[in-house]
Amino acid sequence: MAGSDADPPGRGWRLGTGAALLLCSGLLVVSFVNSEGTDLRPGRYTDLATLVRTDAARYERLQDRAGDLQAEVDRLSRDVNDRTAQRIRRGADRMRDPAGLEPASGPGVTVVLSDAPREVFEEALADPDADLRPFVVHQQDIQAVVNALWVGGAEAMTIQGQRVVTTTGIKCESNAVQLQGVPYPQPYTIQAVGDPLALVAALDADPYVQGFREDADKPDVAVGWELDTEDSLEAPAYDGLLDIGSATPIR
Repeated sequence: MAGSDADPPGRGWRLGTGAALLLCSGLLVVSFVNSEGTDLRPGRYTDLATLVRTDAARYERLQDRAGDLQAEVDRLSRDVNDRTAQRIRRGADRMRDPAGLEPASGPGVTVVLSDAPREVFEEALADPDADLRPFVVHQQDIQAVVNALWVGGAEAMTIQGQRVVTTTGIKCESNAVQLQGVPYPQPYTIQAVGDPLALVAALDADPYVQGFREDADKPDVAVGWELDTEDSLEAPAYDGLLDIGSATPIR
């Protein structure tokens, strides 16, 4: 018969379906290998707020783990039955408060820095020759306020609620400022425990802070500046990594 050697009806369709399934399976495997198990879709990180929340949550998990390990190290250290080790530990304990490892409270000041309002910034964008740097808060603006408050005799300080210690790092990260490894969007709240009059006087005397406040008073810049004296502030103890690079066993 003329059709006896022809493929059975539908066979070609079935073979095509099988090949398509094999191809899709292969693409899925390649996608998984290339992504190393992560999401290849970039859309989930398109907005800054989501990125900040994701990085902050990851940092908090790592910080909790580091805190658990530090607590275990402390427990093991206390169990060391050695006079020299115990003497050194007592000396270290006396330094906990000045190092920011104990909570502090008292009167002080609150400073809030923020970017210029959106409408002011958009108006500046319309001018191709405009310098846009004065319209946003930079790391040096935060550092200037922090340094002035230390000069004014601040006993303890926080930025975004995080205790400031000697190892605290402040740097710009895209449209946010990164503090101790965690990105924060504006506005930035800085609180200092100390004599409010002395702290305000130190801020007034700092030339860099004066320049920022002058920009805040200009309607065409209007970068945010708020200063309030407080009857009582709470500065939590620093609970992050102490940045110890190495240790030598006591013999």
